[in-house]
Amino acid sequence: RQALLDQLNALVPANTIDNDIVSDVVSVSDPERLGGKETQVYLGRKAGKPVAAVFTSIVPDGYSGPIKMLVAVRTDGSLGGVRVVSHKETPGLGDKVEERKSDWIYSFENKSLENPPLAKWKVKKDGGVFDQFTGATITPRSVVHTVKNTLIYFRDHGVSLFQKAGA
Repeated sequence: RQALLDQLNALVPANTIDNDIVSDVVSVSDPERLGGKETQVYLGRKAGKPVAAVFTSIVPDGYSGPIKMLVAVRTDGSLGGVRVVSHKETPGLGDKVEERKSDWIYSFENKSLENPPLAKWKVKKDGGVFDQFTGATITPRSVVHTVKNTLIYFRDHGVSLFQKAGA
């Protein structure tokens, strides 16, 4: 529980919420957008008002298998951050999605579906704005795609997530 709380607070700082974010959780199902059969969404609130939602999104098509991530989306649709929780990517190549291996994962912070425009939510090799890794394009391409899809899911369902859990 403490490890999960620490991971969530890295994306949604404790001073921005006053609820128990670990317990304020809903399950949703949208394998196409969120990657897993069932996705846990942790909800951050302050004085009962929504602040951010943290999705346990799955990148189903990583180079070496699924990549589990936490994707924090603020109520304004901007990203609070993205962190990889587990993966099986190649050491020295695809593992640069890890925070301790590279600062690449920080490139998502404060981004939204408008910044960059939706059409630019790709790696540079595909005409987008996000860097890929030398010798490893599949992993970053897949992560960018899943983060974009998580933002789209939040845009379409964000309000109902907080209502589902009850205020």
